[in-house]
Amino acid sequence: MRSLLLLLLVFFTNLSIAQLQFDNVATAVGANFAYGDSMFGGGVSFVDFNGDGLDDLTFSTDETQNIHFLQNNGGSFTKVTLIGINETSNRAKQVLWVDYDNDGDKDFFVTNLDGKNGLYQNDGNMVFTNVTTTSGLFTEDLTSYGVTFGDIDNDGDLDLFITNREGTISQNRNYLYRNDNGLFIDITATAGINTNIELTFGASFFDYDNDGDQDLYIINDKIDPNYLYQNDGTGQFTDVSLTSAAGINIDAMSCTIGDYNADGFADIYVSNTMEGNQLLKNNGGVTFTNVASDAGVEFESFSWGATFLDADNDSNLDLYVSSSFDGSVASFLSAAFYHNNGDDTFTIPNNIGFSDDERESYSNAVGDFNNDGKPDIVVMNDTDDYFLWENQTTTTNNWIKIKLEGVTSNKDGIGNRIEVFANGKSQYKFTVSGEGYLAQNSQYEFVGVGNATNIDYIKVTWNKTGIIETINNIQPNQAITIQEGNGVLSTSNELIEDFKIYPNPSQTGVYQFANLSSEKYTIQIYTTAGKLVLSKTIRNNTDQLELNTFSKGIYIAKIISKNGTSIKKLIHN
Repeated sequence: MRSLLLLLLVFFTNLSIAQLQFDNVATAVGANFAYGDSMFGGGVSFVDFNGDGLDDLTFSTDETQNIHFLQNNGGSFTKVTLIGINETSNRAKQVLWVDYDNDGDKDFFVTNLDGKNGLYQNDGNMVFTNVTTTSGLFTEDLTSYGVTFGDIDNDGDLDLFITNREGTISQNRNYLYRNDNGLFIDITATAGINTNIELTFGASFFDYDNDGDQDLYIINDKIDPNYLYQNDGTGQFTDVSLTSAAGINIDAMSCTIGDYNADGFADIYVSNTMEGNQLLKNNGGVTFTNVASDAGVEFESFSWGATFLDADNDSNLDLYVSSSFDGSVASFLSAAFYHNNGDDTFTIPNNIGFSDDERESYSNAVGDFNNDGKPDIVVMNDTDDYFLWENQTTTTNNWIKIKLEGVTSNKDGIGNRIEVFANGKSQYKFTVSGEGYLAQNSQYEFVGVGNATNIDYIKVTWNKTGIIETINNIQPNQAITIQEGNGVLSTSNELIEDFKIYPNPSQTGVYQFANLSSEKYTIQIYTTAGKLVLSKTIRNNTDQLELNTFSKGIYIAKIISKNGTSIKKLIHN
């Protein structure tokens, strides 16, 4: 296999051609629910909640419905009831899965607009107990929106920050809680975070200055500016909003974290109303500069959720933005997909699907529901059915998915830094829990590596210990879990090794298949210039592949199944 990959490197040295395509498959895969009528929509999680390696979906709801838990069955979803989490929602906002007690399973947190927030502890068998009161969390009726988790003092457990937007009662401020072995202590004021009543939609913990601790960015709507708080490493914060220039004063709806220019420092995309979104470029962990206009991502509509993703796995982060404008006013975008051109600019490509992407939309998140290595997008629409945009992009680009598991660090691996080096380029990922607008992305970090057939190394910086762990020579097109101190703990075995095409070389251009299971495979045939010339679906080993109508030469076959992707070289001589 390794020799094959080395051969392919010759043919794909300068190739990263892809045909972007996204289609809504929510109804087809059982994810066609609707939030209901509520102020500013609800949130969504694209996280594997039952630990089977498949990205599940969790949808918040209005006051008339229970929260929707959708279990992924390998590319389709079934709504399930989780014992202990069955009460009717109070206009739930953020829904988030997190291992707050470090016992190896996912616990559940929900914020509510018209009621009490809830923390539900998993017993390890998907049976849940409401521990909100016994864990020390504030249980009065608040108008809560967002929640984000991060280890602010590097003690190995996850602390949390809850945001509140409306109301005049003194309790309706934002809350920073320190996690002391499962008991949460309100340290908002003593940690240096202001306790003013503000219009706060959300916040995110992330390490903006790469000094090994979790800083905090808070986004505020209308009157109040955004805040950036720098962590001193012990969980004490200093307001650096002005000196960093991150304290912008706009109608901020959400903040999305990602390194769009691959310089190793996390940038911030902040959604806004028609005055334009802001892309805050991180200048070496000191200051930020709004480059949205130069980058072409101002949007200039009424935007809410936004998420970074590398849709075509070309190693450049793209961007998807949702809007509460439904397309009825032509001058305002209802949504936008921005393709990263690789030169710090973005463009909106035409004819890439997203058909009927005209809804009043709010939250969105990224996951990989069919395990094909291409990130999909789920979108929460208000009153209308949800979107699940399946990434059907045609590309020969390769990828890797990485999940972290802490040992002395928090079990979810939240707050750590990942560097992936391939084809002479480094990419950086920052694990975040709670991001965008009321969203939670898959806990796998998706990294496209273009035409690279080998990943030189992956480096993980574990903040709790400061140890940098390096894993060398990793094959792409697989999902891996890296356990702190132990390297690659497990893989998804997504390379399809038992798929045979023969004879190869072929003088007739006709190829047979062997060792196929009964499952469905899709074969895509490309020229060495990256042009797709044939796509075929097969189900058994009696079928054949016919290239006899094409010119003789070398072709690349990309084999795709629900278990993964593999690439093979075909010779027609």
